[in-house]
Amino acid sequence: MSVESTEDRAPLSPEAQADQAARDWLANVYQGDHVKQLSVRSIVTGMIIGGVMSISNLYVGLKTGWGLGVTITACIIAYAVFKALEAIIPKYRDDPFTILENYTMSSAASAAGYMSSAGLVSALPALYLSTGRILSWWEIMAWLSAVSFLGVFMAIPLKRQLINIDQLPFPSGIATAETLKSMHTEGAEAMQKAKALLWSGVIGGILAFWKEGVPALGEWLAGLTGNTEIDKQAKAIAFPEEFPIYPGGGLLLEKYTIGFEGSLIMVAAGAIMGIRVGISLFIGALIYYGAIGPWLVSAGIAQPGYRGIVSWTLWPATAMMVTSGLLAFAFRWRTVLRAFQGLASLVGSRAAAADPLAHVEVPGSWFLLGTFVSGAACVLLGHFLFDVTWWMGILAVLVTFLLSIVAARATGETDITPIGAMGKITQLMYGVIAPSNKVTNLMTASITAGAASHSADLLTDLKSGYLLGGNPRKQTISQLFGVLAGTLICVPVYMVIADPKKLGTKELPAPAAKVWAGVADMLAEGIDKLPVSARWAMLAGGVLGIILTLLEEFMPKQHKHWIPSATGLGIAGVVPAFNSISMFVGALIAWILARKWPATDEKYTITVSSGLIAGETLMGVAIKLWLAFPDLVRQMLHLGGK
Repeated sequence: MSVESTEDRAPLSPEAQADQAARDWLANVYQGDHVKQLSVRSIVTGMIIGGVMSISNLYVGLKTGWGLGVTITACIIAYAVFKALEAIIPKYRDDPFTILENYTMSSAASAAGYMSSAGLVSALPALYLSTGRILSWWEIMAWLSAVSFLGVFMAIPLKRQLINIDQLPFPSGIATAETLKSMHTEGAEAMQKAKALLWSGVIGGILAFWKEGVPALGEWLAGLTGNTEIDKQAKAIAFPEEFPIYPGGGLLLEKYTIGFEGSLIMVAAGAIMGIRVGISLFIGALIYYGAIGPWLVSAGIAQPGYRGIVSWTLWPATAMMVTSGLLAFAFRWRTVLRAFQGLASLVGSRAAAADPLAHVEVPGSWFLLGTFVSGAACVLLGHFLFDVTWWMGILAVLVTFLLSIVAARATGETDITPIGAMGKITQLMYGVIAPSNKVTNLMTASITAGAASHSADLLTDLKSGYLLGGNPRKQTISQLFGVLAGTLICVPVYMVIADPKKLGTKELPAPAAKVWAGVADMLAEGIDKLPVSARWAMLAGGVLGIILTLLEEFMPKQHKHWIPSATGLGIAGVVPAFNSISMFVGALIAWILARKWPATDEKYTITVSSGLIAGETLMGVAIKLWLAFPDLVRQMLHLGGK
């Protein structure tokens, strides 16, 4: 009997290869049918943890324009909570929290935690900064839900192509899967991280109470007792909101915001961002507030103080970030091409009988029905809430689907979701279609950026599930619950935190919103409305953004770390100098730690930083909610308002 050699066999077609890979995964990796995954405790835990972390992301986003990682931190917290329950409750020892439950929990948590990126730190505050429009809580909830659900459903047809067939890495998804494997096999390190997270959170909470709670408590006690001296003493012993960079430097702080912020949030955020971005922020702060600021004030172009200076520096900073982001996106043209080449296979279908994964993957009917309902909701809400013409709304949803494909592939290949670039593309498109309509410009771009964010987030989570052998259908359900939790928790907190009187001030700079509003204003009013000096600065900023992006693209790899970050330089122009300086300090501390004690850095830097941010923001939000609770309740019940 003759045996056919491997070389003599006809090569398998791409379809046959994909089919064989699917069967191999189903036989050797998949365990979603016999290991508990979608449970009430995994969903509820993910909704609670993600909802709480969404508060931190919202606050940090409004302060810095940055988003913080949620998934791995949520996995560590959930693991620690259930390990503690197993130690004291026999029921949990008999029914331990599984690795698939943890990964399903993380999907709900990430969907809730990233709710701020659906518009709460960009389009919605930009709408106020640009037009003065203040939305009610139900308008924000309805809009964010529609946009976020649209992103989840748009990810459904992308999963097979990008994860099963193309095997894109989705680095954060791989990191989450490896973290979960490590925790659920060797849990000692996970418990150490959880303890570090807890204690750093306590430290952050104490600092926030010292800074904000002590004055609030003093004011409350003074009102209760009628003794105004209590209020004065409380304010005297409270930790300062900001302080000078050297003794006697109060004028420098007051006129040019050069100093330190009385907070660990920015220090911790800088530690997560890294030294390159931290140095870029520091350089930018020196240029904008140490050199340009004094010149603007002396020339009578701007008033001293943050608001006066930032009204001018906003333009070169925005131009730098926009040109850099769009050019960096353009350099990924191969990714764009592959994304659209795969479009036919994304919308194609196979007979269920011939599909080995038909009972596992999310059915196409979910995509069709979910996209239609959430897309129609975006169009209807856009029309009735924001006067977006119905055909412009439909066009925005269609463009969003195409750009979500591109954003998802970019995330899969590089771990960077170009949300800003996606929004800017839509803003520029509607700058042509509806050139004088700022509201249409902002809210159509909000659909694109928000949906792309949630689509990429779900696909990153699905990559973890693919590696762990989870059921993608169950994980998608978890993601939908996460969107619901993020909306219910994040929006009321946004109503308290995003005080219109503070938006755009040094207290709440909202840098991402300023960029969005700046682009909308420029497209609506024309560049000739800007002061001549600002126009030249805008040109210089745009050119610098292009140069830095070209250098980053073509510079030899060993020298790229010397190139300043265009994003870091740009952000420095729209936040107070003390924010940038604090973030630089955090980045420097983390860099020194990584150089001298790399194992400690890898184990604790992100964990401790996340804890500091969570502790301080949650305590700060709790104090604000305590002070604003009566007014908030009246507003929610339509019995009154602020």
